[in-house]
Amino acid sequence: MEEPVAVVEGAEDGKPGRYYEAVGRRKTSTARVRLFTKGAGIIINKKDIAVYFPSHLQRIIDAPLRKMKTAEKFKIEVLVDGGGIHSQAEAIRHGVARALVLFNGDFQKRLKRSGYLKRDPRKKERRTFGLKKARKAPRWSKR
Repeated sequence: MEEPVAVVEGAEDGKPGRYYEAVGRRKTSTARVRLFTKGAGIIINKKDIAVYFPSHLQRIIDAPLRKMKTAEKFKIEVLVDGGGIHSQAEAIRHGVARALVLFNGDFQKRLKRSGYLKRDPRKKERRTFGLKKARKAPRWSKR
């Protein structure tokens, strides 16, 4: 199933004109990423990245930008929900990489080789009937 992606022209709501939009996912987290060609900085859920995430998660988010050497070239706005903060950071990274490919198709080969365009399919395993958790069995007694 292909995600809807958009390239939008013209200014609306007082925002800079042109942006590229993509969706990134990881576990139960979903991130809607808008990549603006004018401006700089990363805004997540209307907060600055430094307020929302600690520094090691900030490095996860801007990894595709650093790989393409475009860290200060874009303003990025993100709406993210679901999951924990680590899976949110990885969902944002996935969305940023997809938006960069929309901006410039030549980026796809390098981003794909680095693994930023791959949707990580690992999710929590569902509970199994007759067991305590997905794989944890009740204590076994011979007699």
